[in-house]
Amino acid sequence: MSIAAAPAPKLRDRDRYEWARTGDVNAFFGLMIDNIGDMILMTSLLVVAFGFPRDFILTRMIPGTAVGVLVGDLIFTVMAFALARRTGRSDVTAMPLGLDTPSTFGSVFLILGPAFVAAKGRGLDAAAAAEHAWFLGIAMLLASGLFKLACAPFCGWIRRVVPRAGLLGSLSAIALVLISFLPLLDVAAQPVAGFAALIVVLATLSARWKLPDRAPGMVCAVGVGCAIYYGMYLADLGPGAEGGRPESWLRFSLPFPMAGWWAWFQLHWREAAGYLPVAIPLALATIIGGVDCTESAAAVGDEYPTGLIVAAEGLATLVGGGLGGVIQSTPYIGHPAYKAMGARAAYTLATAVFIGAVGVLGCFDWIFFLLPKAVVFPILIFIGLEITAQSFQATPFRHFPAVAFACVPALAYLALLAVNQVLPLVDRPFDQLPSNVQHWIGSVTTLSGGFIVTSLLWGSGLATLIDGRVRATVAVLLLAAAFAWFGVIHSPLPSGAVMPPAAVVAELKALGRAEASAHQTPYYWSAAYLAMAAAVLVLARFAEMPEIEPDPHVAPTKAV
Repeated sequence: MSIAAAPAPKLRDRDRYEWARTGDVNAFFGLMIDNIGDMILMTSLLVVAFGFPRDFILTRMIPGTAVGVLVGDLIFTVMAFALARRTGRSDVTAMPLGLDTPSTFGSVFLILGPAFVAAKGRGLDAAAAAEHAWFLGIAMLLASGLFKLACAPFCGWIRRVVPRAGLLGSLSAIALVLISFLPLLDVAAQPVAGFAALIVVLATLSARWKLPDRAPGMVCAVGVGCAIYYGMYLADLGPGAEGGRPESWLRFSLPFPMAGWWAWFQLHWREAAGYLPVAIPLALATIIGGVDCTESAAAVGDEYPTGLIVAAEGLATLVGGGLGGVIQSTPYIGHPAYKAMGARAAYTLATAVFIGAVGVLGCFDWIFFLLPKAVVFPILIFIGLEITAQSFQATPFRHFPAVAFACVPALAYLALLAVNQVLPLVDRPFDQLPSNVQHWIGSVTTLSGGFIVTSLLWGSGLATLIDGRVRATVAVLLLAAAFAWFGVIHSPLPSGAVMPPAAVVAELKALGRAEASAHQTPYYWSAAYLAMAAAVLVLARFAEMPEIEPDPHVAPTKAV
């Protein structure tokens, strides 16, 4: 005898879904400023660090990126209404979605910036080089969106296969070294206004101090910082607004680049494929993050389907890429915090409309002009600290060394950024530098090559080693050996190009780096990981492994 499933309860009139509450105001400002901060970050880094044409970013890259957020938050708003109707509850909070901060850094420093510099090195002018880098960024965003959609039905399996210490370790590497440190340089450039805004952010968001009338900490931090910044400008103690004044109040700009992009892709698909080892781990991180965000929402009563959440972010990423966006969208980790504010679904709807309008109608030009980076970037510092803290909180205590180990390759990348800033000013060819300097630069270049993938592998390998999973550890090391063989990780080339070992050695000779990188070739790094795998097998044969005790640090997660 079969038992019919009970019908879902319907909302009664007195329990009608209250989709807009006063808590949505605070939640809107938090989610909106977070997204605006990411767009300011992308624009500033591309313009300052790589010399990208500012107008090209504002009119080609920003609109599609904003529309991706528009689509994603609209989908999440609709899903909140559907969940309220299905469960009969009136207190459903929509999942927040926005631009992925780690992907912002990854796309700028590992895809868009290097591609722009390489294109200029081939003789293209700034406009043509920017278009080439833009098309490459679109290709990576489309690949990320397709990868998310393909993984949506299997997101639970992916989470089980990839050790959390490896994935969260690679994420915390980006968070601590790039998201927190690099924006800190801009905050320190205007320390009076910047650090005043920073302490407000840390007090209200990290220390969770509550302001009168539940005023949003992010808005107050920006307000305090701007008051000090422009007050110092009026007193002739500061620089005033940054960048050039926009030429018009409003302008409609929504590119449809697919025809030109397809013609470009047919000629440059091999080059685009070489950047997949950067784009796919960033997409994988947002997939696992989407799973974790769905679980955190379920923990406070909002049971969203995990596969649909990941599919929604994949669709938003695809739409953004199809309209010229270059930064992927992802669910944000703050759902429980937004629910605690009393938010429902109005805040995601308002964020969708505001961010979409800002990007398409040119309002972001004025935001970028008027909001100083030193005042906005403290929010990114908080995000980096929060991601790092949550990476440890969500990881078993015994895996803490694995999370820390995963951060090390990012330190090499940070050192390489400093080298690349100074080396052009030395005005000496690489082969005329002191030999010890050459070897140091060669080692840093190799350690930083594909550091996101390296972080994932190092963290995963150490986590499985700590758990005594010999076969899993050896499998990770063999995979690292294969990746090193083709330069996916530890490429000794400044460009980080993925190619066979013989081609890498030939390129090193052409660059005059053969001697400095003699022991940094793919042959040596593949052999290094093979030696590690052999050592693990020998140790497993003779060493005694400790028993793994239940870890009270992490509560068990539900099956997905």
